[in-house]
Amino acid sequence: MTQHRYLQLDVLAQRAGAGNPLGVVFDAEGLDSAAMQAYAAWANLSETIFFLPPTSADADYRIRIFTPRQELPFAGHPSVGAAWAVIDAGLVDANKQGLVQECKAGLLPVRVEKRGSERLIHVRTPRATRLAGGEDFPDLLRAATAGLPGGTLVPALWNNGPSWWLVQLADEATVRTMIPDLAAIAALTGTSEAVGLAVFARTDAGEHDVVVRAYCPADGIPEDPVTGSANACVAAMLQASDALPGNAGRYLASQGREMGRDGSIEVEVDAQGEVWIGGRVQAVIRGRVDW
Repeated sequence: MTQHRYLQLDVLAQRAGAGNPLGVVFDAEGLDSAAMQAYAAWANLSETIFFLPPTSADADYRIRIFTPRQELPFAGHPSVGAAWAVIDAGLVDANKQGLVQECKAGLLPVRVEKRGSERLIHVRTPRATRLAGGEDFPDLLRAATAGLPGGTLVPALWNNGPSWWLVQLADEATVRTMIPDLAAIAALTGTSEAVGLAVFARTDAGEHDVVVRAYCPADGIPEDPVTGSANACVAAMLQASDALPGNAGRYLASQGREMGRDGSIEVEVDAQGEVWIGGRVQAVIRGRVDW
């Protein structure tokens, strides 16, 4: 059994109790992959990250990312939380405005921004690519979205590390009142090797530009509170369709309200077409893990 510093964060959250929880285990060199996966399964959070020494001279830190059932090459809210945590723990200069994260998806640039007393983190996500469409899994996709009025964009499977089915729905109310068929979604995502299905819609409410919900039942997560990778894929899909909301490629997404988590995700598509996601982080638990 080894001891490790531990943080539990609420990521992409305006306050504690919102956003998506993240377990953070420091100094994880003594843990092998099986031990990390076992701890992530025991913690039963959407993701747990483990800090390790970088293998690249260009990286400020390295993490591995685990859901309760598998390791991911990239995930959004763990990457935002990791950058916040490495500064909070004093492992990098607190005044740095840019960091480089190493994970299985490669080296990812991070922006660090101070707004008053708060520190906001934005991570450049791996470039998303479209893998498949509804025509490739017509019956499974039809079952997973039965009874839901769709939007103008055609459902598709996108990947930016994990793979996400993206389905635009008719409006915000349809997204927020959706009752998912988790068995049908699990069948779709399991067969297509996707981590989950994300639904979204544009909103004219003023507070947010896009509303999102994400379901990962095959991974033991019926609904994920706030999902950075899915939001980044949604941005890539909107960009590809010339349908980005907001100004100068920037918009605000809402996710998790239906679960009482009410997360807020800042999304940006820069001039080079790269997608950045970010927001606020709240520390909730500080302690020690014996594992």
